[in-house]
Amino acid sequence: MSGPHGRLRAVGLRDEVVLSCFLRDDTPDGVLAALRWHLGLDADRPAGPDPEEHAYAVLRPDPDSRLPGGDVASLRRRSRGFTAEGERHAWGLFSRNLRLDDMVGDLLALLDLIAPHVDGPGHGGHVREEFAAVPAAVVFGDGTCRPPAFRVGADAAPVAGVTS
Repeated sequence: MSGPHGRLRAVGLRDEVVLSCFLRDDTPDGVLAALRWHLGLDADRPAGPDPEEHAYAVLRPDPDSRLPGGDVASLRRRSRGFTAEGERHAWGLFSRNLRLDDMVGDLLALLDLIAPHVDGPGHGGHVREEFAAVPAAVVFGDGTCRPPAFRVGADAAPVAGVTS
């Protein structure tokens, strides 16, 4: 299978998906609304994202999750400290879910939606096949996302401005 993200990896039955990053305080309301819907924090699908690319609320917690501690979803405006202009805020995103592997395309669409708004380059979470011991990092930088668990070959090159 291929698409805008290059060749997709052969996948297991389920993947643990953990996202942990900050989105800039000026993240557009439409992006935040779509993210709240994906996280299951708002029941109604927002008008903004393409329903074909965002067909499912991919990070909505499953109350019967097989993960220890269950699925978690959080989006909160947080203080990031102070500058000469005053207090600095950002949107703290944390999500941990067990997703079916056939939702990879939906997850990639969500990562593409939030990537331009991530507050700084670097680690943004990980994806791990359910019974695998080692996760693969989700890396944000330069307004893009590199989820290496889904990419092979030349597509797994580092994002500009991010060092491993």
